Amino acid sequence: MVDIVFADPAVAARFAAMAEPARTGLLDLRRLILATAATTPGVGPLLETLKWGQPAYLTPITKSGSTLRLDATNGGFAIYAHFQTTIIADFQSLFPHDFTIEGARAVHFRDGADLPHDKLRFLISRALTYYLKTAS
Repeated sequence: MVDIVFADPAVAARFAAMAEPARTGLLDLRRLILATAATTPGVGPLLETLKWGQPAYLTPITKSGSTLRLDATNGGFAIYAHFQTTIIADFQSLFPHDFTIEGARAVHFRDGADLPHDKLRFLISRALTYYLKTAS
């Protein structure tokens, strides 16, 4: 994690405390969230912080999106969206057999899995612009 920059030392400490290989997958998801936010119109700067002890990504300036969270799970890792949104359901409707979905709240991955970045960019951009899309 030497080359990874974190603005919040608590987030850096949380990632450092994660066991491998989940940490590698979660850092890949983190990079994808940051890159997607930077190229998605309307998102603005992200705040990376901890929510419920999990790295969380919010759009506090534009308020365009719903929070995304990351965490390790038994034998893997996951990306979480707020369960009262349609973010996960919309994603599952597009890719019904491609992912392990936990209800309306999470997409799970096995440790060591190659992440399908193109598909996950849809999930991330949808979450980070969720309130822009529901307001129109």
